[in-house]
Amino acid sequence: MAQKTGVVFFPAFDWAISPTHPEREERLLYTRDQLFEEGIMDLPQLIEYKPRIATHKDIARAHFCVPDIQTQITNAHLIAVGGTLVLADALMDKQIANGFAMVRPPGHHAMRVAHGNRGFCNINNEAIMIEYLRQNYDIKKIAIVDTDVHHGDGTQDIFYHDPDVLFISFHQDGRTLFPGTGFCDELGGPNAFGMTLNVPMMPNTTDEGIHYILDNLVLPILDDFKPDLVVNSAGQDNHYSDPLANMRFTAQGYAKLNEKLAPDLAVLEGGYAIETALPYLNTGIILAMAGLDYSWVREPDYRPENFRETQEHKDYIKGVVDYLWGVWNDREQLGEQQYPREGEFIESTRQVYYDTDSIREQQKESVRLCDNCPGYQVIDSRGMYPDGQTKSIKAVALHPRACSTCQEEARALYERMKINLQGADVISFQDKPADRYYQLSDRGDVEISDEHLVTE
Repeated sequence: MAQKTGVVFFPAFDWAISPTHPEREERLLYTRDQLFEEGIMDLPQLIEYKPRIATHKDIARAHFCVPDIQTQITNAHLIAVGGTLVLADALMDKQIANGFAMVRPPGHHAMRVAHGNRGFCNINNEAIMIEYLRQNYDIKKIAIVDTDVHHGDGTQDIFYHDPDVLFISFHQDGRTLFPGTGFCDELGGPNAFGMTLNVPMMPNTTDEGIHYILDNLVLPILDDFKPDLVVNSAGQDNHYSDPLANMRFTAQGYAKLNEKLAPDLAVLEGGYAIETALPYLNTGIILAMAGLDYSWVREPDYRPENFRETQEHKDYIKGVVDYLWGVWNDREQLGEQQYPREGEFIESTRQVYYDTDSIREQQKESVRLCDNCPGYQVIDSRGMYPDGQTKSIKAVALHPRACSTCQEEARALYERMKINLQGADVISFQDKPADRYYQLSDRGDVEISDEHLVTE
């Protein structure tokens, strides 16, 4: 059944990593030309919206930027994020049944701490949109399904300890592709075990394999979780012609996926076959979201006999799906085994590499274990930059549903950090229950507000 679908285009003419980089404005321009030449944007089921400029407060709900937000972004980033927020408002105001934000720069590799650009991403459009929805519309439960060929490690990181956000990613195996993560044992933190599910796929997996994952894992889990909203992290680089990956997905496969998944909001991520894939993929996705016929959308070189799944792939995918389905059903018991509660905090350390900016980050994270709420996290991060500089941040993040005890603890901890900087360049606090965000640096002690915008 046809329905109103909102679309936002923002090609970001003034933002590029380099003039010939695969993540460039033509990714959207070829698609837009196709949609208008075919008359698709004239259909009554489609509504085009213009993006707006997001604020620094919108970004601060999802990120700790080092040394500050203004250093990490441009106006293009604010407008790309603003495009997602426009569609979020339109959806909640019931102007549209669903929406597709075709914006760049992309964002799903941007983690909670942002020292620079990694995987073409500085800030995470979807995560910012989700936090905006939770704060402004009292949304309780959200599911993110990431269909990019690369593991959505940034989105996973931001919501790894959040029991109210289900993150499912299927992607080319990290042993064969950036960012080298997204394995089956990455299942969520101690307060949200089983709320992160990753399906690494073998190179050259076809429509058949991906739809088996969708039909036998993703859709049943969504039915069980019953989210208030479903968000599609709509990367399109699983396509067989994409130059940066090795998968065999087609335009028909993507369109059918969106018809089945029925996301409330989709946000464009990767996809770099500018002429041979993106116009077909985006046309199919938009038609599917609007409930219109997409059967005629096919690539000129498409031949069904070239897209048969191998028995090896079928056996592998079934094994992974069966394992993750078992994890989902036994997640509470498995979580207790994985994270025995032997104290008030669980600590972990890791290293993160920013491939675009050649930054190496060392991070320590402490997770507050609380029997009454999702608690809070304490982060200690140090970035080592190519010019020999180091920049560090200590941060506290309160969950929106944090109990009064955890709120008091976290706020008192932030005040103590401000007094004793302990060598950190930046001290930050995400107070999500109060929707207030603070940062102390050599630029002063500030509350990040809606008025803090990038200026030329």
